[in-house]
Amino acid sequence: MDIARGEAAKAESARLDAARAEASRAQARAEAARAEAARVETARLEAVRTEAARIEAARAQAAQQDAARLETVRRREAAQHEEARAAAERAATAQRAAATAASAAAAEEARLRAEAAAAQAASQRLAEQAAQAAQARAAQASAPVATSKPRDQTLVLVADDSKTVRVKTGRLLTQHQYQVSFATDGLDALQQLQSRTPDVVVTDVEMPGMDGFELTRHVRQNPLTAHILVIMITAAEDRHRDEAHRAGVSVLLGKPYPEDELIGHIKQAMSAAQPDRTTLH
Repeated sequence: MDIARGEAAKAESARLDAARAEASRAQARAEAARAEAARVETARLEAVRTEAARIEAARAQAAQQDAARLETVRRREAAQHEEARAAAERAATAQRAAATAASAAAAEEARLRAEAAAAQAASQRLAEQAAQAAQARAAQASAPVATSKPRDQTLVLVADDSKTVRVKTGRLLTQHQYQVSFATDGLDALQQLQSRTPDVVVTDVEMPGMDGFELTRHVRQNPLTAHILVIMITAAEDRHRDEAHRAGVSVLLGKPYPEDELIGHIKQAMSAAQPDRTTLH
C-alpha cells in the first residue's frame, strides 16, 4: 500500500513536472509569439512610418514643384504685365510725340499763312500807295499852274471834332483875311469837298467817324482835290509822321504849333510858285 502510494506520488510529481514543463514551454511559446507580434508590429509601424515619410516627402516635393510652377507663372505674368506697361508707355510717348509734332506743324502752317497774308496785305498796300501816288502825280501834272491867290479868295477848310480848336483856328485865319469853313470830323469834311473845293485843308488826326489820315487819302485819290494842301495837326508828331507821309499829308504840325508857322505854310501854298504838296515839312 505504501508502495502504491509512493508510486502514485511519484506519478503525480512526474505529472506536475510535466505540467510545469508544458507550462514553461507554453509560456516560452507565448513569449515567442509576443516577441514575434512585437517584431511584426514594429516592422509594421516602421513600414507605416516609412510610408508616411515617403508620402510626406512626396507631398513636400509636390508642394515644392507646385510652388516652383506658381513662381514661374507669377514671373511670367509679371513679365507680361511689365511688357504690356512698357508697350503702353511707348504708345503714349509716341502719341504725345505725334501730337506735339502735329501741333508744331499746325503752328508752323498758321505762321506761314499769317506771313503770307501779311506779305500779301503789305504788297497790296504798297500797290495801293503806288497807285495813289501815281494818281496824285497825274492829277498835279494835269492841273493848271496855280497863280497867286488873294487871301480873301482863299478858302481854308478846318476839320476838327473840338469846337474850341475850330473857333481858335478860325479866328486866326479870319484875322489874316482867309475864308474859313468848318467840319466836325473827316466824314463831314469829305461831304463838303463834294460841293465846294477848298484851297487848304487843316485837319486833326483823331476824329470820330473818319480820322485825318482817311480824309487825306480820300483827298489824294480824287483828281479834283489831289492838289489841295493838307496840313495835319497832331499831338504825336513823331509817331504819326510815317503814316501821314503814306496818306499824302503835305505839312505835319505838332501841338501846340506857332501860329505864324501855320499862316506861313498857307501863304507859301498860295504863292505862284507852289512847292510839292506831298512832302512833309
